Amino acid sequence: MKYLVVSDIHGSKPAAEKIVELMSNNQFDACLCLGDILYHGPRNPLPVGHEPKVVAELMNEKNKKIIAVRGNCDSEVDQMVLKFPIMSNENQLMLGNRRLFMTHGHLNMIDDLSFLNQGDLFLFGHTHIPMANYDNQLYLLNPGSMSLPKENYPRSYGVLDEEGFKVFSFDGDIIKKITF
Repeated sequence: MKYLVVSDIHGSKPAAEKIVELMSNNQFDACLCLGDILYHGPRNPLPVGHEPKVVAELMNEKNKKIIAVRGNCDSEVDQMVLKFPIMSNENQLMLGNRRLFMTHGHLNMIDDLSFLNQGDLFLFGHTHIPMANYDNQLYLLNPGSMSLPKENYPRSYGVLDEEGFKVFSFDGDIIKKITF
């Protein structure tokens, strides 16, 4: 399995266009979307190309290949225009023999992951900071933000497969990586 991993789109049309481009040009089995899809939230500035209605249309083109969780900026109104489920706070998949736990990160904080087994993957967004770490016998993975990156990182996305996780800038440069 090979997954495109995205988070924190915040209504940015260029971010949604990048997702559609990547899903069309690569051999991804699915897109794992870690929330904050349409709305930028009261603490964030408007992202470049803020067009949530267009973002919904673009994301809906790939709706059958998107597995998403709810971010702190996502709501029932957003679900009304998106053609894939976004209201679950968490989701779990298997990636080979590892459990992949995905969440936005605002509820399931990284401080207590005792429900995971050694070598499992904790996939989250929310911080807008890319991460590819192995800590406490767990893989902590964050693709960064597609629209409003922090700490001088570029806009980014992740690629996850059974070999490891890589975070790429929109220009295609590898920002972070880890091998399993």
